[in-house]
Amino acid sequence: MAQFEIEGGHILHGELTPQGAKNEALQILCAVLLTDGVCEIENIPEIRDVLKLIELLQKLGVKCTRLARGHYQFQADAVDLDFLESPEFKKLGAALRGSIMIVGPLLTRFGRGFIPSPGGDKIGRRRLDTHFDGFIALGAEFQYLPEESFYKVHSPKLKGAFMHLDEASVTGTANIVMAAVLAQGTTTIYNAACEPYVQQTCRMLEGMGADIQGIGSNQLVIKGVDKLHGTQHRCLPDMIEIGSFMGMAAITQSDITLKNCRIDQLGIIPRTFKRLGVNMEFMGDDIRIFGNDHYEIDSFIDGSILTVADQIWPGFTPDLISIALVTAIQARGTVLIHQKMFESRLFFVDNLIDMGAQIILCDPHRATVIGLDRKTKLKGITMSSPDIRAGVALLIAAMSAKGKSTIKNIEQIDRGYERIEERLNPLGAHIVRVD
Repeated sequence: MAQFEIEGGHILHGELTPQGAKNEALQILCAVLLTDGVCEIENIPEIRDVLKLIELLQKLGVKCTRLARGHYQFQADAVDLDFLESPEFKKLGAALRGSIMIVGPLLTRFGRGFIPSPGGDKIGRRRLDTHFDGFIALGAEFQYLPEESFYKVHSPKLKGAFMHLDEASVTGTANIVMAAVLAQGTTTIYNAACEPYVQQTCRMLEGMGADIQGIGSNQLVIKGVDKLHGTQHRCLPDMIEIGSFMGMAAITQSDITLKNCRIDQLGIIPRTFKRLGVNMEFMGDDIRIFGNDHYEIDSFIDGSILTVADQIWPGFTPDLISIALVTAIQARGTVLIHQKMFESRLFFVDNLIDMGAQIILCDPHRATVIGLDRKTKLKGITMSSPDIRAGVALLIAAMSAKGKSTIKNIEQIDRGYERIEERLNPLGAHIVRVD
């Protein structure tokens, strides 16, 4: 297994261009299964999770051509449904949580969709009920084989229906929308997720000939069509990477300009990091993060301690909670970090405490960070990356620490961040990948 060796204490200068959005790419790659036409997609991040999904699509019979870095062409005109019953499919599908989103397209186009219990980050319970409840509402027959941890859905033809989702699941909403676009009649999805990733998937589907109303709201109305065609699509820049670089610049006292950020799609992310004291300026569609000697955490109007909590969109995304927490370590002031959605995501703070951070883990969902205000430097230690976002949070902490740090299990970081050391080292970071 590979690891990072980081020499901390270096200030970064220069420009960074965010990669394509991972969470969007996992959705729109599955959407190519809805048509036998050619789909051309740009700004795909070439990260571990996305490349695994492309490999899975190829095994399913999807033609895939890499035109340039991040620029691919797909055609699903010879899908091999027998592969869904193979041991290889069960192994590949179980290794990637994003594989769940092939089910909706396969079900609506071919009448059946199978998936093993998918993998992903070990950050707590991540149920799949929303996906399958939606398929059942559309008329699918559901079967779960517990001894194999294998899910199956069948339907000769889905029929539109009204459904009120039990949770505003991003992947669940995308999966159901993809199933509904070829169903007979009209489907209404209430309490739909409205993240930019879902909006982008809906816009790609519109480009393929789908009829979707309410994009960007929590109620989507989909009128089924008989057939979809190929299209061209470009992924948004990754908002999670943009937020990660905001926090990295603040804690390392770096002056960095983030290029082509699609600020209009970032929601409350910039404001949240501003409240943590991050000094930034919008310059067209670029964001400059200024180096600082000190940065101060905001408080509420009545003077009480600021709380940063994750929420469904347009609230603060849970994928940036780990980054917000590590950003606060060297700020002036105190903040309560409240991770509501996942009960295991904050357990990585033990590593930060060992580095010298002042953090009180109140319970599995809440941590209080008392900022050091640069009076004490973090110290380098050896640690292991438990999941994608915690891994990058630990990397950011190590970049600001005194001495050398080692991060093991960096395959987790590679799942979500493309060639991160190759992009940060030219700006002044000292990160070495050791295999």
